[in-house]
Amino acid sequence: MKQNVRAVLFDLDGTLADTLADLANATNAALAAVGCPPHPRDKYRHLVGDGARTLCARALPADRQELVDTVREQMRAHYAAHCFDETRLYVGIPELITALRKQNYQLAVLSNKPDDFTQRMIAHYFPAGTFQVVRGQVAGTPLKPDPAAALAIARQLGISAREWLYLGDTNTDMQTATAAGMMPVGVLWGFREKAELLASGATTIVAAAADVLKLLARRPA
Repeated sequence: MKQNVRAVLFDLDGTLADTLADLANATNAALAAVGCPPHPRDKYRHLVGDGARTLCARALPADRQELVDTVREQMRAHYAAHCFDETRLYVGIPELITALRKQNYQLAVLSNKPDDFTQRMIAHYFPAGTFQVVRGQVAGTPLKPDPAAALAIARQLGISAREWLYLGDTNTDMQTATAAGMMPVGVLWGFREKAELLASGATTIVAAAADVLKLLARRPA
């Protein structure tokens, strides 16, 4: 690595946790409630990632877009009751987080998931204080790939953007990292493919959580 890394910024869905099944189930339930057809679970790999409203707009038929806000509210209600049914942390993530903390890296989470769900999920899967900052979609701040939220986290912790490794699984994440001046690292265990990550600016690809530690071990002293 050419740059010294002092902090790691994690995406949530598809990076820390496999949330796909519960997101798909909630959206399909909302679609059914308004008489629209569901989608196969695997299709949601390319529907999620850009916020709840965009997910619902993508899931709806082109001629039913007037239902997007209704579907979003239905989806939120279902997801609130079922967001832990099938969601699990990815293999190696707890060990990665523990190792990073022991090595004194600052850790943060930035998601396009609504902030209430982001906070709830991190609190469910990780001990209090694991991450210095946890931030989801909040009013007044643009969604990723706009770098505003990532840069705000960097400022909050007093660590320059160039000293952050950004770990994510989608084009949105890689574009966010690049725009913020952070190191974009794409993960292969998430929702999208290697080609998308590379085309969107990933400078490194990791296939397993332990590979992040190997990458950081090559940083300058």
